[in-house]
Amino acid sequence: MDDASQAAQGPASRQGVGASVERLEDGRYLAGRGRFVADIKLPGMLDIAFVRSPHAHARIRGFGKPDGCDDTVFAAADLAGVKGIRADSGLPGFRSSVQPILAAEKVRHVGEPIVACLATSRARAEDLAESVTVDFEELPAVSEMTRARSADAPLLHEHWDENVFLETAVDTGFEASIRKAAAVVKRTYRTARQCMAPMEGRGVVATWDNQAEQLVIYTSTQMPHIVRTGLCECLGLEHSRIRVIPPDVGGGFGYKGVLSSEEVFAAWAAYTLRRPVRWIEDRREHLTGGANCREHHYEITGYAAADGTLLAVDCEAIVDSGAYSIYPFSACLEAAQVASILPGPYRMAGYRCRTWSVATNKPPILPYRGVARTGVCFAMELTMDALAKELGIEPHEMRMKNLVRREDMPFTNITNKYFDSGDYPEALRRAVAAIDLPAIRARQRAGERIGVGFSIFCEQGAHGTSVYAGWGIPMVPGAEQAGARLTPDGGLELRVGVQSHGQSLETTLAQIAHEELGVPIDRVRLIHGDTALTPYSTGTWGSRCAVMAGGAVASATAKLAERVKTIAGHLLQIPAEDVVLADGFARAGSGQGEVSLAEIGRLWYLAPQHLPAGAEMAGLEVTEAYKPKRDSGTFSYACHAAVVSLDAETGGVELLDYVIVEDGGVLINPMVVDGQVFGGAAQGIGTALYEEMAFDPAGQPMAATFADYHLPGAAEIPKIRIEHMETPSPLTRFGQKGIGESGAIGPPAAIANAVNDALADLGVSVSSLPIKPETVLRALAARRKVAA
Repeated sequence: MDDASQAAQGPASRQGVGASVERLEDGRYLAGRGRFVADIKLPGMLDIAFVRSPHAHARIRGFGKPDGCDDTVFAAADLAGVKGIRADSGLPGFRSSVQPILAAEKVRHVGEPIVACLATSRARAEDLAESVTVDFEELPAVSEMTRARSADAPLLHEHWDENVFLETAVDTGFEASIRKAAAVVKRTYRTARQCMAPMEGRGVVATWDNQAEQLVIYTSTQMPHIVRTGLCECLGLEHSRIRVIPPDVGGGFGYKGVLSSEEVFAAWAAYTLRRPVRWIEDRREHLTGGANCREHHYEITGYAAADGTLLAVDCEAIVDSGAYSIYPFSACLEAAQVASILPGPYRMAGYRCRTWSVATNKPPILPYRGVARTGVCFAMELTMDALAKELGIEPHEMRMKNLVRREDMPFTNITNKYFDSGDYPEALRRAVAAIDLPAIRARQRAGERIGVGFSIFCEQGAHGTSVYAGWGIPMVPGAEQAGARLTPDGGLELRVGVQSHGQSLETTLAQIAHEELGVPIDRVRLIHGDTALTPYSTGTWGSRCAVMAGGAVASATAKLAERVKTIAGHLLQIPAEDVVLADGFARAGSGQGEVSLAEIGRLWYLAPQHLPAGAEMAGLEVTEAYKPKRDSGTFSYACHAAVVSLDAETGGVELLDYVIVEDGGVLINPMVVDGQVFGGAAQGIGTALYEEMAFDPAGQPMAATFADYHLPGAAEIPKIRIEHMETPSPLTRFGQKGIGESGAIGPPAAIANAVNDALADLGVSVSSLPIKPETVLRALAARRKVAA
């Protein structure tokens, strides 16, 4: 069945595409039967504790370790032949860095590993670490991204001439487009650095398998095949010498989508000592030394005509990339995305954008869930509100005039983004109606200090070779593969290289297999991530699994279905094309006869003498690759609407109502999608109002526990209302689109616009995240000072 037919077909059965079936994974998770890295215990295993840098920037003059610890305490000099982690962008002008496995001459952020200590328990390893001494020469630190490019800023990497990984520039018809501008607004925006805070931190168990003669690495990762490739590069080993096995993974959010120095050291230690070793990250390590995300600074000027037509946008953006380029995405993916996706779903004639990926004395930054999209949505949507205010029109009317329309589809925007399908104005209309804008305006006129805000955006997901090659990252995804095997008892085994860390892949991929092969989903077993058993994959990231792995599973099971129908047709004495697969049976289309998948499996494996000619050689196991018709990605989109109450005396913000109108194409499992969107929205609310990984001028992290780093809880999340629009993508197998990051993108902009709407009569606005009470009070105080 071709992609267009699949998209038009819609939900086929109560277990297939479109069905809200309960998650197959939940049985073991809710009963406490999940198996995570920390649950793995091997005989003779040693635990690792790291001596980490207390300074943001310092030279290492030397260190001392206790006597008799040569085989339990290791420094960089002991790792002979081990290479540091390098992730170079292919874009011209990129400055390369090497992240050491253990720092040797210099440390570049607080928490960077210097010495590794091994003992029979984590407590003993930490005691051993306490006995190690390190002599530092502290150096001036760069902790503020806007200062990193200053001529007097200390250099993080001495072979560079400035603290910039990469500078990019885009200019499309800018000067000509602004000549007739009636409204010009210039704004400065800032988003805060955040920690990802998955329920389970990072962790790795490494052991040497004497029989297989290979390292076996159990690690909590989103990208097992990429981790394997990175380990091979660092350790100088062939791929056949390393096997990576992710057990259950307790959340990732991009944090587990990179290769860490701790993983490399654990692999080296197991290989060298021929003994199992384990490192389990604690929350202090995660907060103070783990990779961060989302610290951006924008200078944006918006230009509009008198009738509200958006003419052009000019942007200068700085992304704080931290101390090192992180593997495999590099330090420049975020900035490349900023320039590429800032215009979003808006039509405009001119666009100019310059970006700088700067190096600072902080942990490296990585692509967190919706990371670049969240920042650019925040900056673009606040600019749209500012232009609307300048022109004296309602913000939603300004958006409606400039959004790409349904009749424009397919549409290529000013940065060559190919919008495959959708009705953006309709999403906005539904959000305005659901939030009841007239009633809110009436309450404001009655004196209530409330505000309403909107944000609308697109989420490019499952983008492939052409996009990432253009962004210059070291790892460029291609076609996705999946394997499918019918077992002798009629079950189905699926093998995919992606790794679930909360996406419900065991359920949704089983639903797709059911759609093609008719096998009941409880008879489907998903084997995912294990590099010895699954096809190579770049992993789970970028909202790609439903499209790419889902498409690959559909291709493999469709091919398998052809073979099953050939055998069934022979047994039922009907043409193969008349066979219908459903509920674990192959049936004659006329309803006269059926044979079970179990019987077909039994015959092929155990009684091949009853097979039709040629069927035995075809086999009941296939591997197929999948790539959409265009690899530019799918574009899901959403409109978020928020209503807030604001206390001008305390600066407190309360969320009163929240609406999301979402278009993720054909939904494989609507219940799973709702869970993704609810969870993402909670994260976005944290970004808007609570979460900030602050650093002082010396580069010291200001949060080491959750007492200082504030995550939203159930009491902070309002009742979120979701309305779905399902516009099928013409590019994908079933019309599905990537949707994994959407919920997290919209809240900061919608909430900030709502806060500014509540403050509008006071002539005050906020432009930085998070919007804490002190943020509002500072803005009010600054206004009073100007008025005085």
